[in-house]
Amino acid sequence: MKHEICKIADIPQIGSLIAPFFGREVHVWRSAERIRAAANVCLHFGGPLDCKDGVFVCQWHGAKFDMASGERLDGPAPKGARLMFLSTRVEDGALNYVWGE
Repeated sequence: MKHEICKIADIPQIGSLIAPFFGREVHVWRSAERIRAAANVCLHFGGPLDCKDGVFVCQWHGAKFDMASGERLDGPAPKGARLMFLSTRVEDGALNYVWGE
């Protein structure tokens, strides 16, 4: 299965793009030479995330997650919690979610 998330040209150099994903949202961003995509959800209580100063911050409780590794940095999310990354591949100028390939 393959599903286009967004065009590479639409992803900002700094910060993130919020894209629709099967009735939910994902953050898409550039991390060094890599493009990442993760569910727009805090692992503490399911709140949405803001991209601020190089970290994702839960709008509800302030939990912080590292954009490069996805690891929880601070706040009420469980220690060892990580962002929910999507399996992706870049093809033909687009970022695609891939499953089962």
